[in-house]
Amino acid sequence: QVQLVESGGGLVQAGGSLRLSCTASAGIFSINSMGWYRQAPGEQRELAARVSNGGTTNYADSVKGRFTISRDIAKRTVYLQMNSLKPEDTAVYYCNVVGTYGYSAALQHFWGQGTQVTVSS
Repeated sequence: QVQLVESGGGLVQAGGSLRLSCTASAGIFSINSMGWYRQAPGEQRELAARVSNGGTTNYADSVKGRFTISRDIAKRTVYLQMNSLKPEDTAVYYCNVVGTYGYSAALQHFWGQGTQVTVSS
């Protein structure tokens, strides 16, 4: 069974920091990338940050210079350090892992349950 366990969301004042973490279960056989998407009320889900298996990172323009994504391959865990948070960062943050599952070689997207991040002004 595939499971992504997220933690670290919460309420913080503008300018503050939060750190999200997400651990993927062993059911995901081969991880291609790990990342975080976010969805604000009434908005579409968007990529916040992603790190590939080779270590290449991608960030949304709105979070560049403030958010840092990292991963611990041995722990199958991805982190998102969020600094200088703004009210517009308020959203549900979803962990995303792209990898293979079972006997299929096809890459699949796996999602966490989401964790709420609220930034007050």
